[in-house]
Amino acid sequence: MKEEYDFIIIGAGVAGLAAAMYGARLGMKTLCLGAASGSEAPIGGTITTTFLIENYPGFAKTSGRVLAENIKNHALSYPLVTLKEERVENVEKTDEGFAVKTDEGEYFGKTILFASGTKRRKLEVPGSKEFEHKGVTYCALCDATLYKNKTAAVIGGSNCAVADALILAQHAKRVYIIYRKEKLRADSANVKKIEEKQNIEVIINTEVVEVKGDKAVRAVILNKEYKGSKELKLDGVFVEIGNVPLSELAEKIGVAVNEGKEIIINHRTSETNIAGVFAAGDVVDKPFKQAITGVAEGCTAAWSAFEFLNRKVIE
Repeated sequence: MKEEYDFIIIGAGVAGLAAAMYGARLGMKTLCLGAASGSEAPIGGTITTTFLIENYPGFAKTSGRVLAENIKNHALSYPLVTLKEERVENVEKTDEGFAVKTDEGEYFGKTILFASGTKRRKLEVPGSKEFEHKGVTYCALCDATLYKNKTAAVIGGSNCAVADALILAQHAKRVYIIYRKEKLRADSANVKKIEEKQNIEVIINTEVVEVKGDKAVRAVILNKEYKGSKELKLDGVFVEIGNVPLSELAEKIGVAVNEGKEIIINHRTSETNIAGVFAAGDVVDKPFKQAITGVAEGCTAAWSAFEFLNRKVIE
C-alpha cells in the first residue's frame, strides 16, 4: 500500500525544504523528496555549491551549505515532515491526487509541488566532452584547489560565473572570465570585486569554440583573436553558462511550460494550470532566480496547497 501524504514535494533544495516547513506548520503531512548527493537536485539543492552568500536577509555572510542545512533542520523540526533521499522516476495524476514513484518506493499525494530546480547547461563544443573531469569542470567550489598556481578560465557572465572566478582567484595564478556579450551581467557589487583582483582578466564579446589538450586540458580556441592569438593556453575550464529546468515530470502530467521549459505559474499563488499542482524555485518562469525568491515561492505554494485541500473538504 502506498504511503499517503497531503503534500508531496519533488526537490529538496531551499525552495522545497522551505515549503516542507511551511506545509507542516499548516498541519499537512508532508513528504519532501531529494536526489542523492552529487546528482541532479540533491538534498540542499545547487546552492550547496555556492561558497559565499551575502544577499540572504538575516545572514551578512554565510555559505550555501550552511544556509541549506539550516533550512533543512528547520523543516525536520516538525514531526509532520518526512525527508527522503530518493530519485523521483514518475508522476501520474489520478482522480484523487498524484501517484509518485521513486527509485525506492511509491507514494500518494493529495497535492504536489515541483521544486525540482535545474541542471547545469553543458558546453557543447569539440573537446568539451572528451576533457570533462580532465580540466573541464562545472564546480569551482569542488575543484578550485586543484589549480593552485595554474591558469584557468570561467566561461559565462552571471553572478555564478563571477563567484566561480573569485573562488579560483584564491588559488590560481591567472583567471580569465570569457563571456560572449559585451558586459558581465553579474551584480555591480560582484563586478567590483572582480575589478579589484589583480589575477582576474575579463575577455568580452568572445566565445570558446574548442577545447584542446592531451591527457588534460591545455588550451581553448576562441572565435576571435585575443592579444594576437585565437589560442588561449589554460590548465582548466570552469563552465557556468546557465541551467536547464528539470520540468520533464511536470510536463508529463500536463503542466504548462514556456519555450525555455520553465514551469508557468501564477506568481501570486505558485499554482500551475493543473489543479493541486504547484511549482517553486529555479524551475519556474521568472527572470530573477535567487534563494530568497525560491523560498518565498515554496512557502506560498504550501499555503496554496493548504487552501486547495480546505476547498476540497468544503466541496
